[in-house]
Amino acid sequence: MNGTLNKVMLIGFLGDDIKMHYFEGGNCIGRFQLATNEVYINKTTNEKITSTEWHNLVL
Repeated sequence: MNGTLNKVMLIGFLGDDIKMHYFEGGNCIGRFQLATNEVYINKTTNEKITSTEWHNLVL
């Protein structure tokens, strides 16, 4: 079976503190929200538009 690897890089702002969850055996995960912004100029109105998207991440 051949595998694939996908890589994503998100650069943004944390929405809250990271919530850690610990499992038996020493493993753990962290959950947090990250906001990323896209800024562009509306060509019709020449207005600067900022769009924010929230990402729920588990690592």
